[in-house]
Amino acid sequence: MREIWQYIAELDPSRENVLLTSLNEESLGEKVLFVDGEERARTSDFQHLILPFGKAKRGLIALGEKQYFLDNLAGEKKLIVLGAGHVALSVIRLGKMIGFQVLCIEDRPSFAKAAKEAGADEVLCEDFAKALSTLKGDKDSYFVIVTRGHTHDLICLREILKKSHAYIGMMGSKRRVTFIKKQLLEEGVSEESLQELHSPIGLAIGAETPMEIGLSVLSEIVMEKNKSFHQESLTKEMLDAMLSGEDYVLATIVKRQGSAPREAGTKMLISPLGKLIGTIGGGCAEAEVVQKSRELFLENAKPACLYHVDLADDIAAEEGMVCGGQLDVLLERV
Repeated sequence: MREIWQYIAELDPSRENVLLTSLNEESLGEKVLFVDGEERARTSDFQHLILPFGKAKRGLIALGEKQYFLDNLAGEKKLIVLGAGHVALSVIRLGKMIGFQVLCIEDRPSFAKAAKEAGADEVLCEDFAKALSTLKGDKDSYFVIVTRGHTHDLICLREILKKSHAYIGMMGSKRRVTFIKKQLLEEGVSEESLQELHSPIGLAIGAETPMEIGLSVLSEIVMEKNKSFHQESLTKEMLDAMLSGEDYVLATIVKRQGSAPREAGTKMLISPLGKLIGTIGGGCAEAEVVQKSRELFLENAKPACLYHVDLADDIAAEEGMVCGGQLDVLLERV
């Protein structure tokens, strides 16, 4: 099983990567990986299957009388912030809080230092065009242009439009944005490409302060992220732990009903001592899953099991949990 996780760790996130996991009793947890519709890896006991669909949404699927969980795999979501002024620093802080890997590009050393202090994972202190030329871009890249002037905005947008991306947003007045679009059209950039630009940037929440503007920007990014089939499934931290040689149990929500807190596909890694990487929602439900996972670490235990969590039962009611949902969680020794 570890070989397939190694293969997943090395996937190109710009491709359509689909992992199919068996939920059938006789082959529970067995997997096959497809890249752009073609089989690339499988566990030894997985029956031969041809993926009969194109872009499919994460969740339960039936193939004949058999049931599987389909997972659209993607890399970690990357937030690339161009500029390091007050709004940019708010975007960086909020981006880290909700789980993005954050890169900031800023050509002024003192501002670049502030971006690092705000929590950016990486800061490139150099010319915008030069720094952007080193970035590949992919379907998990979210670009936020908040530089100090239209000259820099134009340079950044020109370079970003050449790259694969999930989102491009640019802050600026209507006049400033119109000028930049006009300039790029004259350079031969297509109208279709410019339609991908979110400007004015952010959701209209009446934001005034830098932190409120940052909140509006991240709100729009989250909205766009959650429209996509290209959802992050396994973080680099999870994959590194799974390939470390240490024992873990991987918990994956495969079915969600009602108002349970996390969506199908959400994953959490559990160590024998109860260390958690990720979360499936916290609270009593997560505690139940952690408790159940301990059984898989026992000698001669089955390598996988399905566990049902009812958030509307008596225990949940006593704890004041009112969401009332239900979860089916696949637990796998990895």
